[in-house]
Amino acid sequence: MQPVMSIAELDRFFRTAFPDVPEDHHTVISTIEPGVVRMVLPEAALALRPGGIVSGPTQMALADRAAYAVILAHIGPVAMAVTSNLNYSFLRAVEARAVHADALLLKLGRRLATVDVRLWQGSEANILGQATVTYAIPA
Repeated sequence: MQPVMSIAELDRFFRTAFPDVPEDHHTVISTIEPGVVRMVLPEAALALRPGGIVSGPTQMALADRAAYAVILAHIGPVAMAVTSNLNYSFLRAVEARAVHADALLLKLGRRLATVDVRLWQGSEANILGQATVTYAIPA
């Protein structure tokens, strides 16, 4: 399936839909391809836990944002598509620096979409966390 939104359109959607997010806390979308979105959460947006590692809620929020992005990139700006399930596995400690997310659209149905998201730093092979996210798409 071909994307229907460009990086600029998706970025504009997120900035409009989430106006309270400070400018330096927005994710940066680097790639939209058929079935795939790649983005990065800048260091300024990271919430750290004791020990100086990125908090679990921050990781899950990035996974959720990446899933939302890949779905919207393929169906258009449907603001009311909502998370119905998010299963996250913490694989390694996430250092206090920018975190990348790769979202792969596994299934896009009329009412549900399922996405695999992998968070990484340094190299795509250094997977820090993995999520399976399901979104409900309004009729």
